[in-house]
Amino acid sequence: MVKSFRVSDLQTLLASMGRSKSGLKQDLVGRALRLVQTEYSPELLKNVRQLYESRFPKTSGWLAARRPEGVPVPYSSLSSSPTATSQGADYLNGISKPIPTPAAEVKLVPLPFYQTLETLLPPTELIAQNNEKLQDSQCIFELTPNQADQIRNASELRPGIRSIQVVLRICYTDSIGVQEDQYPPNIAVKVNQSYCHVPGYYPSNKPGVEPRRPCRPVNITPWLHLSNVTNRVTITWGNFGKRYSVAVYLVRVFTAADLFSQLKLCSVESAERCRERIQDKLRFDPESEIATTGLRVSLICPLVKMRLGVPCRVLTCAHLQCFDAVFFLQMNEKKPTWTCPVCDKPAPFELLTIDGLLSEILKETSEDIEEIEYLTDGSWRPIRDDKERERERERSNTPEYPVVDICIPEANGHSPAHSSTSLTGKSGSGSAGMAGVTGGPAVAPGGGVVVDLTLDSSSEEEGGGAGGDSEDTEDSADSPAPKRGRYNYDKDLVTAY
Repeated sequence: MVKSFRVSDLQTLLASMGRSKSGLKQDLVGRALRLVQTEYSPELLKNVRQLYESRFPKTSGWLAARRPEGVPVPYSSLSSSPTATSQGADYLNGISKPIPTPAAEVKLVPLPFYQTLETLLPPTELIAQNNEKLQDSQCIFELTPNQADQIRNASELRPGIRSIQVVLRICYTDSIGVQEDQYPPNIAVKVNQSYCHVPGYYPSNKPGVEPRRPCRPVNITPWLHLSNVTNRVTITWGNFGKRYSVAVYLVRVFTAADLFSQLKLCSVESAERCRERIQDKLRFDPESEIATTGLRVSLICPLVKMRLGVPCRVLTCAHLQCFDAVFFLQMNEKKPTWTCPVCDKPAPFELLTIDGLLSEILKETSEDIEEIEYLTDGSWRPIRDDKERERERERSNTPEYPVVDICIPEANGHSPAHSSTSLTGKSGSGSAGMAGVTGGPAVAPGGGVVVDLTLDSSSEEEGGGAGGDSEDTEDSADSPAPKRGRYNYDKDLVTAY
């Protein structure tokens, strides 16, 4: 009885006996069990019975006091005759129950990739038969001829996997809200004496983080008898203080392509509505000290780092950044998380919408545009990267001059630049000579500017030494040869336009 109590019941029981009522449910259960084992007083027994009867008012007798209603007489006392089966009797944990009763009205969360067609076994609690850590619970059901025909005639999603399936779902036993699928520890599922596949653990890329198991419906269709023969399912689970319920459904399975078709058909936000949303975000607020004049949105999907194909976002998210709908659905088909890749908030399928304005922008912009900016009036402008802007600036600012080949020899066998060098070496006067000595630009005959690109500080020192004291020839003969500059080839003048 204590194991079936809720948190409020456990807190009431512990408080009535002067014990601490703080902690998690597992701690409260352990504290209450130790209290029952060590202080089995009439007052404690009375409190336990009152709490139990207040939760299960229809139960009576010692057998009813030991378990919730809906887990009746032992299996051995009932025969599995066709008459009993036709009256709706099924089995759980090896115990027969004439009227199947759901476990505290547990409701499972709807799944986007599964459409429930019929309920073969409503959520029913797994009951521990002893104090062992590993428990075996059984349930049986039969398929009607119509259900069997639906499975046989269903199309194949991929080899061996049909679109109509019988799935097993397990969750926590809690009547508050809707429950997500949750496997108990050490789970194993046997269908008609054959073990079926249960999804394994996902390895974690983060150090110190334990692998996580995806809890999704278990497909038991390949091991079922598609006839009037009774199907028996045995569930092995770890009994560590938490309560679980099991249910069996006949479902239709959808693919990511099916959900994408539904999304395009039913949930597309128009471009006009998107512009209104942008204007609302950029509307001037007189009470705010910061005025927002634009919002930048990337055209690259945060999931796959590629250009968006079908921009999608969640209606409840505050941001305008979108992700690719096709990749998002494909990723959730393999690993269902249903989390927004932009803000990490819940992103259920029913709240997804396709951004009509961004879809138009993707068609109008080229592939090299990776970001845009929304303006206050609802319009937008493309944002180019720094390299692209630099290339455009160079293309717009570079003047167009005729190309001159400086390698064409003249009549004396020298290029125009070489001739200027020869003049510079022979005379120290004239415009060309002054340009050669000072390193300044000189006007070429064709109107260009002649610049000595190989002139450096060592060359200037060399020129200054030649024009200075030249009388002491012995010192100059003993001195090392003058430096030629940092290059091994002869200095030359290049005509720059």
